[in-house]
Amino acid sequence: MAWLEVSNVRIVGGVLRGRRLAAPKGDATRPTLERVREALFDILQREIAGAAFLDLFAGTGAVGIEAWSRGARPVVFVEERAQAVAALRRNMESLGVTEMARVLPLPAARALRLLCAEGFRAEVIFADPPYAEPRWPDLLAGLGESGLLSPGGLLVVEHALKRPPETPAGLERGRSYKYGDTGLTVFWRTGGLGDEVSRGIGD
Repeated sequence: MAWLEVSNVRIVGGVLRGRRLAAPKGDATRPTLERVREALFDILQREIAGAAFLDLFAGTGAVGIEAWSRGARPVVFVEERAQAVAALRRNMESLGVTEMARVLPLPAARALRLLCAEGFRAEVIFADPPYAEPRWPDLLAGLGESGLLSPGGLLVVEHALKRPPETPAGLERGRSYKYGDTGLTVFWRTGGLGDEVSRGIGD
């Protein structure tokens, strides 16, 4: 695919460590920085292995593929932009990310409704919405009330440091972490992994 190029984004842990991802040439996608991904998986620690993982606003798949590389199963990617979806599928194919991995090329709200209707429950949800996404506050509120996040599950939101997300109904707010102009904020349903992270696991 001539419109794709190998980017500087690489997987930093697990069985795919060191492998680089493709992205559309001149892509405006804002991939999660490598140091932020490292920090994210330090927060999650070994609890990621075997966890059902939802990568929301997945872009070309850096976070979800990182989770898969570290043992998360199943991994569901949600991304609506056609070029990003094509790059994501190409990355999954070239890296062998096929077992228990699924792409939903839909707007986030539709994908969440579909997953709820199917009875899918995530133990970890990572959301990296465009910083100017006007629908995000409503989506975040819906995530808290939907039951999509399993008891003890974690929701981690990447956001502009000066624009932290509100706490959605049905979830507890955990720690926030800062990396330059980027923030990560953790929410959880009581019990299990979320309680451990709230007590400082991964600091």
